[in-house]
Amino acid sequence: MKRNIIALVSHILVLAILLTTFGCISLRRDDSASQEKFNGELERNVTLRILENDTAKEKGYFQELLDAFNAAYAEYGIVAVDANMDQYTDLEQDGPYGYGPDVLYQANDALMKYTDGKHIQPLPVEQLDCYDQISQEAWDAYTAEYGGETYVFGVPVNIQGPLLYYRKDLLPDDWQTEWDKDQNGVPDMAEYWTELYAYSKQVKEESGGTKFGYMKSLFDTYFSSGFLFTYGGYVFGNGGTDTTDIGFAAGDAYKGAYILRQLASVMNQDCIDDTITVNAYSMLGNGTYFATMTTPDVYTLFLDELAKEYMRTEKLTQADAYAKATENLVVADIPKLPASGDLTDRDGEMVDSVMMGGINGYAISAYTKAPNAALAFVNFATSYEMISRRNELLGIAPARADVAERVGGLSETINSNLMEGRIAVMPSTKAVAQIWTPAQTFFSDLAKDPFRLPEEQKYLTDAALREGLEKVDSQIYAAIHTLN
Repeated sequence: MKRNIIALVSHILVLAILLTTFGCISLRRDDSASQEKFNGELERNVTLRILENDTAKEKGYFQELLDAFNAAYAEYGIVAVDANMDQYTDLEQDGPYGYGPDVLYQANDALMKYTDGKHIQPLPVEQLDCYDQISQEAWDAYTAEYGGETYVFGVPVNIQGPLLYYRKDLLPDDWQTEWDKDQNGVPDMAEYWTELYAYSKQVKEESGGTKFGYMKSLFDTYFSSGFLFTYGGYVFGNGGTDTTDIGFAAGDAYKGAYILRQLASVMNQDCIDDTITVNAYSMLGNGTYFATMTTPDVYTLFLDELAKEYMRTEKLTQADAYAKATENLVVADIPKLPASGDLTDRDGEMVDSVMMGGINGYAISAYTKAPNAALAFVNFATSYEMISRRNELLGIAPARADVAERVGGLSETINSNLMEGRIAVMPSTKAVAQIWTPAQTFFSDLAKDPFRLPEEQKYLTDAALREGLEKVDSQIYAAIHTLN
C-alpha cells in the first residue's frame, strides 16, 4: 500500500508541475478583477483551507488528496489543510469575516446559491485538465448568465443520481424461474418497480411485517420527486431557471404520487419520516430490508455494515466478510415504471424512470487570498489520477468521462442517464431551498395515507392527488415570491 501511495504521489507530482504554468487566464466576460486574481502566478507560502464532505474524510481519501497535493506543491510553500468546518457550512455567513474555506466541495445547488452575493468566483474552466472530459450537462449545473454573458462558477467532480441497492443473497431461491421473466439473468425486482412492489408485498405478508422488500423514506423530496418527474413533473420551468413556473403538479405527475402511496403500503410507518434513512445501512445489513434507493457515494457505508454483519453472524474474517459483502451487495440502475402509473400493472408498457440528481463539485471562495493556488488545488483534485482514486475509495460516479469509461458499469450508466435526461439536476438557484419543506410535508402526508383508517384516507382519487401537488406548487411559489 505504501509503495502504491508513493508511486501515486510521484506520478501526480509530474502532473502538478505541468499545471503550474497557467498563463494568463481568459474569462468569458470582461471582468478585470477576476482576470487579475487568476493571473497564473502562484501565491507562495500560503495555506489553503479545503472544505470536503464527511465520507471523503472518513474513508481516508481527503487526507490522501491533501498529502499528494502538498507533496507536489511543497517547493511553493503551498499547504492545503482541512477547513475543519461542517460540510454544509454557509460561506455567505462565514466568508466575509474570514472564517470560510478557500475551496468548497458541495452539491451544485449548495454552491450556486452563493452566486447571488458574489461569494464564489467565476472560474477559467477552459484551462483545467478536466475541461474537455466533462459533459456540457454537468457544466450547465455550474453555469449562470448575467447581463447576457455566461459564467462558470464550479467544477464538476461526481454525478449524484439515485441507484437501487439490494441484497443478492436475500433473493428467493426460485428467482431465476419465477422472477426473471425475460431470462436475462437479472432479477425482475431490480428491473421493474411493478415486480419490486409485488415482491415487497409478498415479503411483508410472509414475515408478518417484520421484514420488507423495498424500504425508503418517502418523506425525502430528493428521492420521491423523481416519481413525479417521470410523468411530466419538474421543479422550475425553462430548464430550472424560471422560478415563477413551479411544476410538481405538471403533466401527469399525479401518477407518480399514486405510485408513492402504493409503495408506502408495502412498508411500515418508518417511511413517513427520516427514520429509514438513519437506519438504512444497518437494516439492509441485517436483512430487515431487501432493497433501498440511495446515491453511489454511500456504497462503502452499506458495504461496511454488511461486512460487519457477516463477521458477527458467520464469524468470518474481515477479508472474507468484505469479499462476501462485495459479492452480495448489488447496485443497479433505477427500475422502470409502468406507463399507466399503477404498480399492479405488471404486463403493461414500462418507461424509464427520471430521478432527481445533482452534480457535486468544487468552487473557489471570493474571499480567498490565494486564488491561483486555490485553482491549482482544484485542477489537481479533478485530475484523472485523483478522480480515479476518489472513485476507488468512495464509489462515486465520476463526472470525468475518461474515468467513467475506464471504470465502466454504473459510472458509465449514470453519465449516460445525465446526458439522456434521466437525471433531473437540481436547479442551480438559491430558490431551490424553498422546495423542500412543502414537498416533504406532502410526501409525508401521502405516505401516512395507507396507514389511516379507511374513512380517513385522503388520496384515493386522481383529483385528490392533483390537488395535493397543486398545493405544493402554490406553497413553493409563495415562499419564493410572496413571503420573502
